[in-house]
Amino acid sequence: MAENKECASAGSCDKSSCEGCSGNPQSFLEACNPLSSVKKVIGVVSGKGGVGKSFVTASMAAAMKKKGYEVGILDADITGPSIPRMFGIKGPAKATEDGVYPISTKGGIKIMSLNLLMEDEEAPVIWRGPVIAGTVKQFWTDVIWGDIDYLFVDMPPGTGDVPLTVFQSLPVDGIVIVTSPQDLVQMIVKKAYNMAEMMDIPVLGMVENYSYMECPDCGKKISVFGESKIDEVAKGVGTKVLGKLPINPVYAQKVDAGEFEDLNLDQLTAAEELLENL
Repeated sequence: MAENKECASAGSCDKSSCEGCSGNPQSFLEACNPLSSVKKVIGVVSGKGGVGKSFVTASMAAAMKKKGYEVGILDADITGPSIPRMFGIKGPAKATEDGVYPISTKGGIKIMSLNLLMEDEEAPVIWRGPVIAGTVKQFWTDVIWGDIDYLFVDMPPGTGDVPLTVFQSLPVDGIVIVTSPQDLVQMIVKKAYNMAEMMDIPVLGMVENYSYMECPDCGKKISVFGESKIDEVAKGVGTKVLGKLPINPVYAQKVDAGEFEDLNLDQLTAAEELLENL
């Protein structure tokens, strides 16, 4: 039971001593930087690594920016940040007495990532969980985001310190779960879903990456990693399928070249509509 700070005997608070108290359970939400105004916070999660979570984060951010919204990406994958490279941006981010300014892409998406603060972007980050979680929290409290309609939080895989910190400290409006067709991934996806449910965070839907590959000659869809099961998984947990992304060598080429915003993706229209109606 959460301790009631308004109780005179808060140090030994229990069910019987708190009966009749008027206080609310303790909240761990942190206020964003005073110079920031963020309307919607969307978490992008996955049960395991390697499913293209950062690609989906970047895709949704780019799509909403092209619709005319102000968009930011908080790269919470501290030990494996990839967002800056995808958009072809480098640090150092500018720091002032009021906070740290994110760096904008050529299309105007504001990004904050640990790689934008390090002298050597290839240096390993050998930090323990609490330090990593504290850094993520500072990306919310100390970064001057300005006016943002949608802030996408690209989280590391799994259900550890960082997702817990984000769910508790940021006013998350919902999460998108990224998966791929393999059975193992489908099982782990449910862990991410169950964590969000336990934390009372809405699951907006699921996106399947590496869903298929189109034959360059005949256009036939080839299920490289097996037949998609996302429809039945989404139905089983009562959420929506927001898109199925193909394997496409052009995507990899653009990402590696830092030219992500040059891609034209039309497989996430359901996600775009859902975000606009939040």
